[in-house]
Amino acid sequence: MKAPPVSISCQGLTLRFPVYGVDAKSLKKHLAKITVGGSLGRSHGTTEVTALSNLNLELKAGDRLGLVGHNGSGKTTLLRALSGAYEPDEGTIEVQGHIAALLDLNLGIDPSATGMDNIRLRGRIAGLSSKEIDAKLPEIAEFTGLGAFLAMPVKTYSAGMQARLAFAAATAVEADVLLMDEWIAVGDADFQKLAHKRLLKLVERAGILVLASHDTDLLRLYCNKVMRLEGGVASPVTDIKKLDELMAA
Repeated sequence: MKAPPVSISCQGLTLRFPVYGVDAKSLKKHLAKITVGGSLGRSHGTTEVTALSNLNLELKAGDRLGLVGHNGSGKTTLLRALSGAYEPDEGTIEVQGHIAALLDLNLGIDPSATGMDNIRLRGRIAGLSSKEIDAKLPEIAEFTGLGAFLAMPVKTYSAGMQARLAFAAATAVEADVLLMDEWIAVGDADFQKLAHKRLLKLVERAGILVLASHDTDLLRLYCNKVMRLEGGVASPVTDIKKLDELMAA
């Protein structure tokens, strides 16, 4: 049976989060001060933040969508919703295809386990079988450049070594839908060049990319479409050529 085409569809997507132990008036002042954050409301005596409000989105194979907006505008929340981590309070999310969510480099890293064991653990989290992980192990191990350190516990690694390991394991995936949050450069200049090439190949193999970033050069490099989020409200999706215009709006 032929698999359905790769696609993302969001209709009227709304996500709310309850905020406990805080006065709605003081929270509203704080959000206003930093000019970011969703709208506030009250439900059954509980303060709620609407992180995404009535968002509509349609993506198909070949679409590379960049998400822009201030910190707290809803970019990461949308990525997590698309990954299946959040259920909509209103509206629907439909994603066709295998999802790889590269949202947190350190997700699933066990400091007490060896580097090699952590590669296996990340592979299982990504949905790979033991056989698939074993097939990828040599390539991942070589890419880390950690050599004999892979047999040592991760807690003995420097921050740079941990980042190399996490990056190599996280990007050893095959996906129809690739979700990426703001990526922080890892390692030294030489490793950053290798990391860039690896990410580019990963993006090229994916059917759909959704990337949240503040780096406009990165967005122009990877994306062909862009959408702005402010206070959980999304702009219409537009061509990446209109990025500057959208940012200035």
